[in-house]
Amino acid sequence: MAVTETQGTAGVGLEPKAPELDTAIDKALLMVAGVVILGVVMSILDTTVVNVAINTLATSFHTTLPTIQWVATGYTLALATVIPLSGWISDRFGTKRLYMTSIALFVVGSSLSGLAWSSGTIIFFRVLQGLGGGMIMPAGMTIMTRAAGPQRIGRVMAIMGVPMLLAPIFGPILGGYLVTDASWRWIFFINLPIGVVALICALRVLPKDVASHEQKLDLVDLFLLSPGLALFIYGLAESNSSGGFSSGKVLIPIVLGIALMATFVWHALRASDPLIDLRLFRSRVFSTSSLTLVLFVIAVFGSFLLLPLYFQAVRGESALQSGLLLAPQGLGSMIAMPIAGILSDKTGSGRIVPFGLLVVIASVLWLTQIGAHTSYMLICVDLFVFGIGMGFGMMPVFSGALQSLTGAAVARANTALNIFQQAGASIGTAVLSVLLAHEISVELGGGHGSIGSAAKLSAAARAHIAGPMAAAWGKTFWYALGLLVIALLASLLLPKSKPELPEAATAAAAIPL
Repeated sequence: MAVTETQGTAGVGLEPKAPELDTAIDKALLMVAGVVILGVVMSILDTTVVNVAINTLATSFHTTLPTIQWVATGYTLALATVIPLSGWISDRFGTKRLYMTSIALFVVGSSLSGLAWSSGTIIFFRVLQGLGGGMIMPAGMTIMTRAAGPQRIGRVMAIMGVPMLLAPIFGPILGGYLVTDASWRWIFFINLPIGVVALICALRVLPKDVASHEQKLDLVDLFLLSPGLALFIYGLAESNSSGGFSSGKVLIPIVLGIALMATFVWHALRASDPLIDLRLFRSRVFSTSSLTLVLFVIAVFGSFLLLPLYFQAVRGESALQSGLLLAPQGLGSMIAMPIAGILSDKTGSGRIVPFGLLVVIASVLWLTQIGAHTSYMLICVDLFVFGIGMGFGMMPVFSGALQSLTGAAVARANTALNIFQQAGASIGTAVLSVLLAHEISVELGGGHGSIGSAAKLSAAARAHIAGPMAAAWGKTFWYALGLLVIALLASLLLPKSKPELPEAATAAAAIPL
């Protein structure tokens, strides 16, 4: 059983060279990783699986697409609301308790969603599901970070990164299969057996919690950050259906959200126990890693939106076929991530992340030239390269940000990084979808500005305008490319070597599970 950081190292009889011996990924750590990945896969996969079923849900409940879209939007808003709380709950009650409670709440919400009888009930149950799902990732990352210690964090974060990058690719495949050959209810019911297994394994495998009962909850921070983040993401989510960012329905919540979050920053810098410890950003490593992560996630998750839409709207493929065509991206990530993890434990993120970004930039640059009849073979090769770049870019940023942290700072940093990832993904999908709609409108003279209408064109109509439509996709990829270039410049400031840790922290991390 692991000796937690709060217990210290006194009396355990460590030799000076002990930290160097505990650098292998042993069976105990792999078991912890397996338990965490079960929950993480379930929560991330659920988002992309449900997105495929939106049209089916609208038909089943005899409602409009803007109404049923709240099945996705409500879930996202629930995530945004609860993520800021995860760091405090982890410190106050223990990470294992938080992780198991989150999974239980997620499974209950998922099961109720599968039993929903109206659009209102499924939206409500999805919000309940999101309240649990929002805390699974930060809690899981904290468990893994503490179990691995700074000497093994790179390889462990590479393991964690696999579901984060594969879920957006294989989610549409699973969702398309379940909706087509089973029932939309099974996209929710499938979480029940996975969640039960995850709970049993967590109870048996995860180390016992040692909670701190002294940590106070700053309610002012909570009432500023959670609503601010929710309003901001709501505005972004509405930008596509409302015709862009000039609509009051979009602009007002975004401005209010930014104002609340800015007030949170002002207050948190003066609070004794802030919800998010902004002192973390005094570290150049953490602040640079956070900036690189946000820019990287905006561009990559925005591209996750563009690619399946290209296959469906320009090439006329189904959601299932689009998911299969995206599989090489996942394969590239699976190959690259273990290598990147090993390198992250040996050297600084500044030697790994720029390489990954350069590879992604090369891939996206090629996508700017994509046409209506580009060979699927060439696209798959490019997506494989894209995946390799993602594997070398995304998770080393996470591990690099956490390598210099110990103790309670780990949970707070994980919370901050998950907020950045969630906000970045929302920004990426919202902004690039609006830019894509604009480019389609420009290329087609305003006749087909809606992405939804472009995806529903007949084969004959699509063949007539496929060229201009493909050009719109190519132009939109230029925006993603610009963000990646800025991220590359930021990544050049990342450290070229691993940060030096205090001797006590290194020794504590070396105690085996």
